[in-house]
Amino acid sequence: MEDLLDRYSRSLGFPIGRSGELLANGEWHPRVDISENGNTFVIKAEIPGVKKDDVKVTIDNGLLTLEGEREQEREEKGWRYHRIEREYGNFIRSFALPSNADSSKLKAQFHDGLLEVVIPKAEGTKTKAVSIPIEAD
Repeated sequence: MEDLLDRYSRSLGFPIGRSGELLANGEWHPRVDISENGNTFVIKAEIPGVKKDDVKVTIDNGLLTLEGEREQEREEKGWRYHRIEREYGNFIRSFALPSNADSSKLKAQFHDGLLEVVIPKAEGTKTKAVSIPIEAD
């Protein structure tokens, strides 16, 4: 359904992001996966076709921001394009980090078009699962 809405909005000239917000011309949002385990939070962003030097990861007051740009390929003489579906231009994604994230130890890796940001949980905030006995009436 999202793809259908995306194609429809593009045909009208109104680019709408996957979350439903109206995008500026030349702006796109990479898809992300966010996960956690007992020790860390991990954000993985798909940004194929983007160079490592064109990606910036910042954190400010608990807000993690991923931004960059994917440049459109130049048309070469003798080539005629029939369809262009890949998105180009600037991208920016921001995520509010939970209070138990230790942003001072944040690490980012970029490999094969996948940006992976690892945010350790702060010491003392790691929880341990505890089984609670259930009493009968």
